[in-house]
Amino acid sequence: MAAEKPVRALVVKEHGPIENVALSDIPDPRPGRAAVLIDVRAASVNFPDLLVIGGTYQNLPPRPFVPGKDLAGVVAAVGEGVTLVKAGDRVMAQIEHGAYAERCVVPEQNCSVMPAGMSYAEGAAMGLAYLTAHFALVERAGCRAGETVLVTGAAGGVGLAAVQVAKALGATVVAAVSSAEKAAVAKTSGADHVVRTDVPDLRETFRTQVFDAVGKRGVDIVIDPVGGNVFDASLRAVGWCGRIVIVGFAEGRVPEIKTGLVLVKNIALIGLQVSDYRDREPAKVRRVLAELFAWYQQGKVKPHVMARFPLHEHRAALAAVRDRRVVGKVVLVMRD
Repeated sequence: MAAEKPVRALVVKEHGPIENVALSDIPDPRPGRAAVLIDVRAASVNFPDLLVIGGTYQNLPPRPFVPGKDLAGVVAAVGEGVTLVKAGDRVMAQIEHGAYAERCVVPEQNCSVMPAGMSYAEGAAMGLAYLTAHFALVERAGCRAGETVLVTGAAGGVGLAAVQVAKALGATVVAAVSSAEKAAVAKTSGADHVVRTDVPDLRETFRTQVFDAVGKRGVDIVIDPVGGNVFDASLRAVGWCGRIVIVGFAEGRVPEIKTGLVLVKNIALIGLQVSDYRDREPAKVRRVLAELFAWYQQGKVKPHVMARFPLHEHRAALAAVRDRRVVGKVVLVMRD
């Protein structure tokens, strides 16, 4: 019998900078009960992946490990008891780690069959970012048609997804970005107004920009994956009974909040850790993905894949995310 062909994967033996990630061979995985083996075609690079690699994320796998939380590919085999997908299905999936490999085993509950017209790169790019945007706006903030939504980091993966999802829900969208290039992409994705964060005296000028766009009442909802000074400025632009959904801290600083303003304006501060829904309520996640897929087919949402990198160029892909040079998403392509 022919020897098994080794599986190429990105492996982390010690936490640290992206240079610690090495292209290596790993054993060919096999699916157990209620699990699916996927021939991975594309994997999305997300900011939390860098935190996992660096050892600063809240959930860290035992070393050595393969990073990566988003993937798309073809079902190669299924384990005992699998009913949701079958061999040959084109699927996308979300996992805690392991996506940066040519083959990956995923619980069947975390797999969804992709629409026929969706590419593997789009499927990988749609997963974590669009789930985060949808859960932030619908599950956590209760976004309603006609409300005003401010999205910070609006040219990033989650930001652009939130712009598109908010528009699909019938909201007016204010996109906060840090460059003219990012402003153009946010407008193309449907933003009604664009405000800039690369301005002097952000604390004052940011609120002025938002008020000029939507009026002095301010915005109903803020979706914030940035944190730091941008969060501080956004807090001052929220209207009475507004909601702020805290998604992440890409700027690096976790903000501390003076709760007096929260009290006097009846502001709700809401956290979102979307992977908890993946693990606790996988059926709900699949329902959300079904709605996102329908919107994709209707042309209401579409992942913006800025670049595709072959697996051996992984450091360039990771560096682009680390250095905040990504507009939309970058993906790793498993087959050269």
